[in-house]
Amino acid sequence: MAMVEERQPPSEGKLWGLIKLPFRNSQSAAPPPHSYDYHNYQSNNNNNPQGDGSATTSNNSVSSVARSLIPPRRRLKLDPSNKLFFPHEPGKQVRSAIKIKNRSKSHVAFKFQTTAPKSCFMRPPGAVLAPGENIIATVFKFVEPPENNEKLTDQKSKVKFKIMSLKVKGPMDYQPELFDEQKDQVAVEQILRVVFLDVERPSSALEKLNLMLAEAEAALEARKKPPEDPGHKFVGEGLVIDEWKERRERYLARQQTDGVDSV
Repeated sequence: MAMVEERQPPSEGKLWGLIKLPFRNSQSAAPPPHSYDYHNYQSNNNNNPQGDGSATTSNNSVSSVARSLIPPRRRLKLDPSNKLFFPHEPGKQVRSAIKIKNRSKSHVAFKFQTTAPKSCFMRPPGAVLAPGENIIATVFKFVEPPENNEKLTDQKSKVKFKIMSLKVKGPMDYQPELFDEQKDQVAVEQILRVVFLDVERPSSALEKLNLMLAEAEAALEARKKPPEDPGHKFVGEGLVIDEWKERRERYLARQQTDGVDSV
């Protein structure tokens, strides 16, 4: 009888080694994710050197989205920038002031809007500013009496003001209808919230407000003055000489001289 050699089954350690070895080799041979993407990018560019325009389209769409997220450049410079300070005098009509300057290179029209048109109004409600020109607008508001002995720090006004701007072609009279006719070109410059100031406590904000109000009143009075009469001329310190009066005096003097000569 022929002898059959009995083969021993592989040991447990050798069996795990045979199983693990292929996986270990496959893991070590696999390229890292970054290098895989880089090689695919290189191979795609080599296979299609001209490109199909998809990358350009994607870049354009990304740039358009980025531009939409960037706020538009403001045409006006406001002082204060985002608040309207009012003296807190319950039951009275008080005033605030804001300086508006055209910071662009073209003429700009601005317009005020408020959520409380019955208790607030602006002077002027709008205007057209030349490049670099500025104006101090005065805002009037009626202060409601506090309820349930409210303190000044507890009061929060829900009234808001909005300043809008519109680029115009050149110098022109202010027309509020322009903002309705060119709605697509109108930009919201700022939404201003109301801040009350305690008149019994001196502060830099209250002092600045009083100075701006005085400057606005002086500018208003200057605009109300009639234009100078070209027939009048100023001599010395404010002395006004009427040209026709001067001629009359010369005529009378000449008459007297002629009378003396005749005698």
